[in-house]
Formats: sequence, C-alpha cells, structure tokens
Amino acid sequence: MPPAPGDREARRKDVSEAVWRVLADKGFGGLTLRAVAAAMKVSTGMLMHYFPTKRALITHALDLLEKRTAERPRRARPAVGLATVRAMLLDILPLTPGDIARNRIWVSSWDLSLADDGLTAQQAARYTRLRSTLRPHLEAARDLGELPSAADPDQLAASVVAFTHGLVVQALFDPDRFPEDVQITMLDDFLASTALPRSAAGSSRPAAGR
Repeated sequence: MPPAPGDREARRKDVSEAVWRVLADKGFGGLTLRAVAAAMKVSTGMLMHYFPTKRALITHALDLLEKRTAERPRRARPAVGLATVRAMLLDILPLTPGDIARNRIWVSSWDLSLADDGLTAQQAARYTRLRSTLRPHLEAARDLGELPSAADPDQLAASVVAFTHGLVVQALFDPDRFPEDVQITMLDDFLASTALPRSAAGSSRPAAGR
C-alpha cells in the first residue's frame, strides 16, 4: 500500500537524507534502491513508491546534489569584476573536506549522465547556468578595464569553467600534487593570464588575482 500523502511528504526528507548518505559514501556508482533502503532500514518496496525506476532515483540524486551545492556556504563577493569571479571559482574547487566530498559525487555522476541522453541534457543545462552566472562579472571586469576591451565574456566564461573543472579533476585524483595552496596559485595565475597587465588596467583598479 502506498503511503498516505501526509506520510509521503513527511518521509521525503528522510529519503533524501538517505540518498545523500549513500552518495557521500559510495558515489553514483553505488547508488541503488537496495543501498538507500539499507541506509533507511526499510524495504526496497517502500522506496519504489518514491523511485519506481533506477533512473528516477538518479534524477532525484542529481537534483539533490545540485540543491546541496547551491546551498553550501559561499565566500563573500568582493568588488565587482575579476575579484568576484575569483571568489566564485574558489567556491567550486575542492579546497575543504566538504568541497572534496561534493566534487567527488559530481564526478561520479558523469558516467551515468553520459549514458543517458536526458541526463546528458540536464548536465549540459547545469553548465550553461554556471557560465551564465559568471558572464555578468566577466563583462563587468571588461568594462572596468581589467580585461581587454575585445574580450568575449561568453568565451571567457567557457574557458574559466573548463580550467576550473579540469583542476577539480586533477586535485581529486592527485591531492598530494594539487593541495589547497597549489590550486589557489594555479587559479590566480590563470586569471592573471586573462587580464590586462596591472599598469595597463590602472593602479586604482582591483588586481586580477590575489
């Protein structure tokens, strides 16, 4: 018998917490109805009222991961322009245990997403949203003279996301080679490579990196 509407809503949070525990422990590769049921100490039959298919479970897990990512603590946004871009990119890098765990879950989702056209489209949309959040700050940096006047904010947004996520993957696989200070230095060097020299940008404007 399916749960009553009130019971269903009351248990939804418990289900999501169990899904998150499995993701944190095993990633998407270990995300199964059986694993979530074991985490909740319930039957797989009960969970099938929430997730009738494995794809429904994966979709919920991706939505939950995006929600947890959006709700994580963020660095303060400093002056407009490259300083804010830097803060936003630092929020993505695996610099803390929580950031490392969250990035490991994201990376573990890629294989499943690439095997499903619908999930591939959802992941592409997530990257589109990320680039769109960076674009106005890159545009502001260009207008402030921190970037060349011919700089294309859309192309720069794609470049900084590609660089940052490439660094994420390297840091996850080789944390000894890419500890926190190395990641930050590499990000600062990358942003500096996109910016005008400080003398050209004007000494009164914020520097690109640090």
